[in-house]
Amino acid sequence: MTERKGYHVSYDDAGSVVIDEASHEAMAGDDAPVPQGGLGCHSGSTMKEAARAAGQSELLDQFARDYPQGPHDKPQSMCPAFGSLRVGLRMKRVATILSGSACCVYGLTFVSHFYGARRSVGYVPFNSETLVTGKLFEDIREAVHDLADPAQLDAIVVTNLCVPTASGVPLRLLPKEIDGVRVVGIDVPGFGVPTHAEAKDVLAGAMLNYARTEAEAGPVPMPEAGRSDRPTVALMGEMFPADPMMIGQMIAPMGLATGPVVPCREWRELYAALDCGAAAAIHPFYTSAVREFQAAGRPVIGSAPVGHDGTAAWLAALGDAFGNSAKEVASAQNASLPPIRAALASTPIRGTITLSGYEGSELLVARLLIESGAEVPYVGTACPRTAWSADDAAWLEAKGVKIRYRASLEDDCAAMEAIRPDLAIGTTPVVQKGKELGIPSLYFTNLISARPLMGVAGAGSLAQVVNAAIANKERMGRMRAFFEGVGAEDTAGVWEGSPNLQPAFRAQNLKKLEKQARAAKAAQMI
Repeated sequence: MTERKGYHVSYDDAGSVVIDEASHEAMAGDDAPVPQGGLGCHSGSTMKEAARAAGQSELLDQFARDYPQGPHDKPQSMCPAFGSLRVGLRMKRVATILSGSACCVYGLTFVSHFYGARRSVGYVPFNSETLVTGKLFEDIREAVHDLADPAQLDAIVVTNLCVPTASGVPLRLLPKEIDGVRVVGIDVPGFGVPTHAEAKDVLAGAMLNYARTEAEAGPVPMPEAGRSDRPTVALMGEMFPADPMMIGQMIAPMGLATGPVVPCREWRELYAALDCGAAAAIHPFYTSAVREFQAAGRPVIGSAPVGHDGTAAWLAALGDAFGNSAKEVASAQNASLPPIRAALASTPIRGTITLSGYEGSELLVARLLIESGAEVPYVGTACPRTAWSADDAAWLEAKGVKIRYRASLEDDCAAMEAIRPDLAIGTTPVVQKGKELGIPSLYFTNLISARPLMGVAGAGSLAQVVNAAIANKERMGRMRAFFEGVGAEDTAGVWEGSPNLQPAFRAQNLKKLEKQARAAKAAQMI
């Protein structure tokens, strides 16, 4: 195999390293305009204009390059910052501080604990005065200093939500480290980062950038697991815990091993990730993380070892990246492909399925469903088209699949209603709409994405839950017939009399809304 190019990560003997960087002076008296109360991630161009006026043009331009928006210019799922919050909360010895509107912070902390977070989330409140005077930045800096305890923490993540970002709160001026505790400041506004999946990349990329700077400066602490005696493959994307192990088994005949999964679970894993021979963009939207691996001189490959065809192509691409011989690649393929083919044949899926989601693995799941025997005419993903999903898209399109990148809820529902599949896999509102139509439906994130997808383990993982759901179609029809006539929208539920709908009031209110929309559009044209 060829040797890795680019810089090499060296590890120190003491297991610790002191970062010697000049501290930065905080900026006070920020004169940036403060967004009006009530504005947030759904305020669209208003918040963007405020952010640019506050000196955030470079940040927004980078977001536009990394995470190009689609037909909908505002989030249609949960707050994007949940993605970066989740990454930080799952890391050992990492504390998180949020700076944003109290209602946003409440929602984010609630959903983080709903998804199993077992630690507190720091919060720095603000008002219009502290935004205008720069006191909010001073409060954040004070909070970081109070929290920085090297005995407890490796890093502190400070996240600006919509209003502080639009007001230009300069997290870049926070000290880079305090008593050996690293400080990572990021902006994750809903008007700049379209999905919570991509917000994971915002923090993962920022941490990789910090770790890469440390590794370039000198020896860094050895990861707890030690250093692999074989060249490693770093994996980008949150996966089912068995998937990295399955990948490790598949690439072992090539003399390779799996490295850390990015986002990582502890700071030292970032060094091991950068110390890889190649990085695999299993989830193809990790644009910022990819940039860091490329800056470290590591090649990046797309797609994933999913199904028979996907595994064969991925192993071949990996062999090219590492300079493996054709014999070594063939050995790995011969060991993995027959069991995958057998698993697919033993657990067939029969039926038409529409698939949509915002996790970034939608194209991979579609490939697995098709190789299992299902017909998948439509795949919608909230993530953008990237080079790292190009092979998956080409394979699916050759099978007649229509792919919609940056798909909106309206796109996904329209496809489901037009196709009337045997099963609809999608986000919560798609599932709700499907069940209203009597179509069996499964929530992608909790029931599909949270299963093994790679190798032989993934080949049969979806069949049981998918076939069970498809078998419920007749029961769904009976339930829909049973509840037919109970009402919908304004007439839903049980009424002693007819509801007072007030159509005249609705028509008047609609005219007011249309007038306001025209006035706003005219103001933008001035």
